[in-house]
Amino acid sequence: MDVVKSINGVPVRLTDERWIHIIENHDDLAGYYDEVLGTIESPDYVIKGYEHALIALKKSEGNRFLAVVYKEIGKKDGFIITAYFTSKIKLEREVIVWQRQA
Repeated sequence: MDVVKSINGVPVRLTDERWIHIIENHDDLAGYYDEVLGTIESPDYVIKGYEHALIALKKSEGNRFLAVVYKEIGKKDGFIITAYFTSKIKLEREVIVWQRQA
């Protein structure tokens, strides 16, 4: 299990169980373990997800993003739910919680 800090300074866990879930459901992410953690630590955007989840986005090739869905439970604990590559994010339709300053 690895832990990284979110943009809010909250430690966010990636457990072995969640990593297995991610690569079983999104096999194109095999080999992207460090990138998934890095997206939490240094995203390009953070948008609101469902059920109080947050989605960290990192630009990838073309118009794709690496999206990492996570929850922060208070100031001292958080966990990654899933991750996937997507080109379906339309930032103008999303609630942007945080954005990297150019």
